[in-house]
Amino acid sequence: MKNGLPEHSLFDAPDISDDALAEIALILEMRRDFSMSIYKDKCMKRRVAIRIRSCRCLDAAAYCNLLRQSDHELDLLQKTLTIHVSQFFRNPSMFENLKTVIFPYLFQLANPAIKELRIWSLGCAGGEEAYSLAIILSEFFALEILHTPVKICAADIDTDILLAASRAEYNEDRLKDLPELFRARYFSPHGNRILLAENVREMVTFHQLNIMDVESFAPCHMALCRNTLIYFTRPDQEKILRGIANILPSGGILVLGKSETLVGEVRKLFTTVCPVERIYRRL
Repeated sequence: MKNGLPEHSLFDAPDISDDALAEIALILEMRRDFSMSIYKDKCMKRRVAIRIRSCRCLDAAAYCNLLRQSDHELDLLQKTLTIHVSQFFRNPSMFENLKTVIFPYLFQLANPAIKELRIWSLGCAGGEEAYSLAIILSEFFALEILHTPVKICAADIDTDILLAASRAEYNEDRLKDLPELFRARYFSPHGNRILLAENVREMVTFHQLNIMDVESFAPCHMALCRNTLIYFTRPDQEKILRGIANILPSGGILVLGKSETLVGEVRKLFTTVCPVERIYRRL
């Protein structure tokens, strides 16, 4: 005991029963119209535990009581459940593949009938992935984008994250995989943070959208959905992938995270371009 509390209460992962998780889900759905049902229970329990420890609640029941009383904590929990942390050029080998294989293929695929190439960065979080694409295009395909403009659209469900992404100001840890050449050419100090160049920022537009509704998104020629599917249940993974397939033309490109793969009947809609980097082409 310490200060009248069990010592393990602040440090061990709190035990979150299925009933407690269901109660938290109901509070979120009633108060924020946010559904946890599409996410994996294990992932949700892990993220709820983060908030329980942060609030120094004794257990899940105490945390449920806090959620009923605090709009602020509801907001923090929703952000914790949906946030995806990223870095510039995360998994550099994938971006190298885009540079040497995929982008040349897409520009070759373009014809006079295609006025622009459209790319979706799904679950874009802080915008690092979308901006990394813009840097590659600016650096290596300046001539091609003069003839065939590229529109990079980045989608996330969290409006606050999107607002921060549009400002394009980052802490040092988000640039740990960034090549020094790109750092010198496209970034500059901005107070205690680092600011992305305006010409790169202008290549990306951000949209507050739910990835579960991806079949209603504007058609694109390439969709990146990396390290996002892992948070969803198997049926909803298949729903998302089918939605992406519906907005890609024949020959369009899908890029998943290295721990993700095509599931269910959706596998019949794609052929593998690079199994290591999880890059697929729409049939």
